[in-house]
Amino acid sequence: MPRNLTYKDNPEESYQFLARIISAFIIILLLTAGLVIRLVYLQVAGHQHYATLAKENSIKIEPTVPSRGIIYDKRGNILAENTQTYTLELIPEQISDLDDTLIKLKTLLDIPGEKIEQFQKLRKRQKHFTSIPLLTNMTDEEVAKFAVVRPFYHGTDVQVRQSRNYPYGELAAHVVGYVGRINEEDMKELPLAEYRGSTFIGKLGIESAYESVLHGTTGYSEIEVNVQGRPLKTLKEVDPVAGANLHLSLDIELQKTAYDALEKYNGAVVAIEIETGGVLTFVSRPGFDPNPFVVGISNSAYQALNASPDQPLYNRALRGLYPPGSTIKPFMALAGLEYDAVGARQQLFCPGYYQLPNDSHHYRDWRKGGHGSVNVSEGITQSCDVYFYRLAGILGIDRIHSFLQQFGFGEKTGIDLMGEKAGLLPSREWKMAKKGQAWFPGETVITGIGQGYHQVTPLQLAKATATLANNGKVVTPHLVDKLVAESTRSPSASIPKSTIALKSANIKTIIAAMVNVVHSNRGTARSIGLDINYQIAGKTGTAQVINIKQNASYNEHQIDFKQRDHALFISFAPADNPKIAVAVIAENGGHGGSVAAPIAAKVIKQYLRDKQNAQP
Repeated sequence: MPRNLTYKDNPEESYQFLARIISAFIIILLLTAGLVIRLVYLQVAGHQHYATLAKENSIKIEPTVPSRGIIYDKRGNILAENTQTYTLELIPEQISDLDDTLIKLKTLLDIPGEKIEQFQKLRKRQKHFTSIPLLTNMTDEEVAKFAVVRPFYHGTDVQVRQSRNYPYGELAAHVVGYVGRINEEDMKELPLAEYRGSTFIGKLGIESAYESVLHGTTGYSEIEVNVQGRPLKTLKEVDPVAGANLHLSLDIELQKTAYDALEKYNGAVVAIEIETGGVLTFVSRPGFDPNPFVVGISNSAYQALNASPDQPLYNRALRGLYPPGSTIKPFMALAGLEYDAVGARQQLFCPGYYQLPNDSHHYRDWRKGGHGSVNVSEGITQSCDVYFYRLAGILGIDRIHSFLQQFGFGEKTGIDLMGEKAGLLPSREWKMAKKGQAWFPGETVITGIGQGYHQVTPLQLAKATATLANNGKVVTPHLVDKLVAESTRSPSASIPKSTIALKSANIKTIIAAMVNVVHSNRGTARSIGLDINYQIAGKTGTAQVINIKQNASYNEHQIDFKQRDHALFISFAPADNPKIAVAVIAENGGHGGSVAAPIAAKVIKQYLRDKQNAQP
């Protein structure tokens, strides 16, 4: 018998074999149970979800862009419209050699390189079988040139598309604004479902402020597609709802009068209808043509606008900050009367300068020899600086700030535009917070004549003037009078009005003095009131651009044009029943009476003449 013979333990091997069979059975059972559970979930619990996904693979939702609302002025003139334009579009999938086609089209139609680059960017974001624009707003000559060679350009065609057009160009650019292509930043803020398919969005002015109502409601089509995503048939269509039409208070003919009247000066003219608060003119000069921004302004053209020293893109009426100069004097005088700091007949002496106690500095009057003894009316009429130096010292900065704030100085007006600046109405608290310094008496003195830290916008100045003319009833300016959408007329929301508590006698004193500015022999704007049968109440102003040393004299003909004083004028008319208030700022114009006042007079005279002619 061999010594190395091994005996098998049959019972033990049988046990191991049985254990393995049982384990395999349990695993198979568990896998089968998992499969059954998954099948039940797919066919019962998850049926709706997966059925929806399957449907989405076969049905494509194609948005239908609504027609954008039209913008009109108060006379019904169209300020922003939709026009039919020709667009050269390419379907990359249908073009065998896209690069060669682009080169040939560029040569044929003289397409700028920037347009080619823009096309390439759009192509990367869209499917190859979609139509992508290459050249928008084509001229008739360009359309004719392409028509001749069209049979040789498979996958390329001219399509008729809707585009935005601004008939009045630079005249209303800062009011109406413009639309531009939707960018990535815009998409972060927009409701994606509502803007699917949309290419443009309001970027500035009314176009931006009223984007939600101008845009309308997007429609859609349900289109059955194959596995490649190509359309087979339309299953359902929901029509878009056009955007609301806007009717502005703006009078474009009056706007043109104001714009042209500024002539060589940069600046702003804002006119407000006192009864309604409707803005009649909203001029910022120079302006710019908004139409190139719609299709995409070239980089060189945009850089030229940005680099211009005249800053045509800057909205001076809404955002320009200027010292109010002597236009603040009627409000200062009213504060003096309301606080009983001075009497209406009380006289203050003007020797041609003013000094603070124990201070050698001379705060000079514009008239070297002074005005002698003047009361509040004479102080406004002759624009006596020394009178208001003294009055500011009597009032103090705290009362000056509290009173002027009621007229909206240092605050946004609330106009229905975005981007408005609030200006600056200085106070002790402001200076301490901003500069970490105490307020000095000399700063109060120059605040009295609208210099120093005080800054206003032309719109803000117009609002304050309208409120003064309205006997203290606050006038809040607005541009949109009504919305018209799908036969439903919606007037603009009425704005609650507040009233500044003022004594009637004091207002009459101030208005009478402002009438003298225009209609008396000693008034600083007497030249504008010679040919009318009603009275204009006004106040001239001059705002310093550079500081003049204590003993130096100012000669505008010996300094650079851009360093000359700004010319300002505020006014309203007719003085006994005010209908219109106007604020004018002519940059570097020098004298409010000779430069700014005639501009305001042209606006007032045309408005009242048109109003009279419109009466039956």
